Amino acid sequence: MFELGQGTAAPADDLIMDVSEADFMEKVVQASMTTPVIVDFWAPWCGPCKSLGPMLEDAVKAAKGAVKMAKVNVDENQMIAGQLRVQSIPTVYAFWQGQPVDGFQGAVPGSEIKAFIERLVQTSGGDASGGLDDAIAAAEEMMEAGAHEDAAQVFAAVLEEEPNHAKAYAGLARAHIALGDLDQAEAILNGAPAEISKSVELEAAHAQLELAKQAANAGPVAELRAQVEADPANLQARFDLAGALLANGDAEGAVNELLELFRKDREWNDGAAKAQLFTIFEALKPNDPVVLNGRRKLSSMIFA
Repeated sequence: MFELGQGTAAPADDLIMDVSEADFMEKVVQASMTTPVIVDFWAPWCGPCKSLGPMLEDAVKAAKGAVKMAKVNVDENQMIAGQLRVQSIPTVYAFWQGQPVDGFQGAVPGSEIKAFIERLVQTSGGDASGGLDDAIAAAEEMMEAGAHEDAAQVFAAVLEEEPNHAKAYAGLARAHIALGDLDQAEAILNGAPAEISKSVELEAAHAQLELAKQAANAGPVAELRAQVEADPANLQARFDLAGALLANGDAEGAVNELLELFRKDREWNDGAAKAQLFTIFEALKPNDPVVLNGRRKLSSMIFA
């Protein structure tokens, strides 16, 4: 089982600190030379501070060491608040390499906090995902190596930490498609959170699932090719040949057959050739030569 965040996550006590005037220079200014530090200016009597503070802490913990957080009670540390011109609370500053580089005032929603931290991490050249992107990359390597069960475990582990991770959701579905468990793949895709259900990654997984279902009913390539060669006008045989080629891993051959079908009769079967081409294009990687060449040829036919 691939464990996430091994050796990367810092204890919460190291990530979130109460800071005073005596150690502000050490724990904020100097510490920010290597790791970004978010400074939360608050006070016990401040209502919005009580809601913003825990949200900030959760977001910092989720970043797993990419940022740290310093909490400054303005009632006890008025000099620092004055030097940084804190006029109302809550006020939040982000320090990087000894200087404030970003900030906001007032209570903001969780989505804005997440975006704030992501900007800060990007500025410092770090990774706000807490190693999740590395885990996804490792799972994709497992998929390419044929270790689909191991990849599924990694994708599932990522989803435990970030339930709305579109790449992990799509990856888990693709792993089950590769394992031949199409019903489970469909259940995974149908259960995706609404926020990511229309993401590029999940749309691609849906397309792969559709092609996998078609592949289960694909006929023999040799027989279908013989039918097409005997009667080039048999468009159904050509369409079926494309499906058989795709089922046997020949995406380029399938695209070529569908392009030829489209050239002969673009309206055949309610535009089935064009629809199938788009399904294949969605299922493959956007920079796949088969996709790039196929889209170019299809466009030239459409706009000829």
